[in-house]
Amino acid sequence: MPDSPQKRTALALVEAFNRMDVPAIIAPRTPSCLRHFYPSAMAQRPQDTTTYAESLHSLHAIFRNFSLTLDELIEDSSNPKRPRICMWLSARADTAAGEYVNEYVWLLDFDESGERIVRTKEFSDNLMARDFFPKLKEAMGKEKERKAAVAQKGKANGL
Repeated sequence: MPDSPQKRTALALVEAFNRMDVPAIIAPRTPSCLRHFYPSAMAQRPQDTTTYAESLHSLHAIFRNFSLTLDELIEDSSNPKRPRICMWLSARADTAAGEYVNEYVWLLDFDESGERIVRTKEFSDNLMARDFFPKLKEAMGKEKERKAAVAQKGKANGL
């Protein structure tokens, strides 16, 4: 039996993340699609598609060799008017602060066609994020300072 449209869309989304192809990541989302973050203790507001795209572009510069591995996919087609996919994913990337490793669970709600995502709910390992992102911010600050010092030295030497 061939894959459903929503499963093809979900798998294409994972492939787009592995290429860090922001237009391909955004393409299946409806204009009104919101990205919700969980657990709610993270206290993050939902992102609209424009904000999500901006976030992805900024992450593209920070995460090198980003890879997303699909560990499990569960499809719920009990309501044909609102098909759903749930994916458990493992991520890794290289950053200025070292290796980034995280796990996500994405719940994707689709329109009737199964080709357009109308809402996402994303669960992530917030303990990892709590510990990692301050280190990343510090490492990026040091890298920025180092580049500024090199540029200043180049100016001083007439380069």
